[in-house]
Amino acid sequence: MTQLFRSLIFVPGNNPRFLEKAKTLNADIVCFDLEDSVPDDQKANARKQIKQALKSKKSYASSVFVRTNSPTSGKIPMDLKEIVQRGVDGIVIPKVNNVKEMKKIEKVLSKLEKARKIKPIQVIPSIESSEGVVNTYEIASFGKRISAVVFGVFDLLNDLGVEYTKNSEGAKYSRRKIPVDAHAAGVAVIDAIWQDLKDSKGLEKDCKIGKSLGYSGKSVIHPDQISVVHRLFHPNKGEIQWAEKVCKVYPEFVKKGKGAITIDGKMIDEVHYKQAKALLELVK
Repeated sequence: MTQLFRSLIFVPGNNPRFLEKAKTLNADIVCFDLEDSVPDDQKANARKQIKQALKSKKSYASSVFVRTNSPTSGKIPMDLKEIVQRGVDGIVIPKVNNVKEMKKIEKVLSKLEKARKIKPIQVIPSIESSEGVVNTYEIASFGKRISAVVFGVFDLLNDLGVEYTKNSEGAKYSRRKIPVDAHAAGVAVIDAIWQDLKDSKGLEKDCKIGKSLGYSGKSVIHPDQISVVHRLFHPNKGEIQWAEKVCKVYPEFVKKGKGAITIDGKMIDEVHYKQAKALLELVK
């Protein structure tokens, strides 16, 4: 599936009703959650529920990702063992601190993909700590399966010892640095959630700020937020022109037997071409 990153909505993996309802959502990414929204004594049940839901992947309108537990939890091998199968489009890894953690995950993931004869799965690392912020470029550059990074503001503030407010100064540097590093690595970047479901004007303002910083889209926690996020993260003129250039130039080089090319100093391959096509289809 060609991937867009305007919206990523988290769905608790231990709730069959929510997993079923997610089939009707129009978010770009529906992300079944094994982490924060699932209590420890429900992790095993959530894995089973998600594994079952993935069997009916064709019923979902969105791309389907799964958020595992964090690298420091020790639960990722078990998470991946249950969820790596046909039907999962990608995996979100929360609280990634460094490339060393990514290497361990890559080893487990590659082994499962090979054994189950499935294509490489997309991975979106989530940056939620001061160490992760410092290492964002290296994390985003880790490998071809990294399609985006996501910013997690609340755990970052906790790591910094800063109390959350809507205008918190504590996360401003990190929120600005992460998209710079992601773009330098050539991947998309998804902004943090807006927590106040009653403050729609605040959500709109926050989306505008995020887009001005270079974010491709936003994490959301309620279906009512999706339409606002999609409206405000609609492709701009520069993005449309870039997509048109990629779609015009890339196929010509493919005909000549080249799998990757450079356009305006940026490396472009099949993934970028598909994303460019998806963007133009969205505009139409």
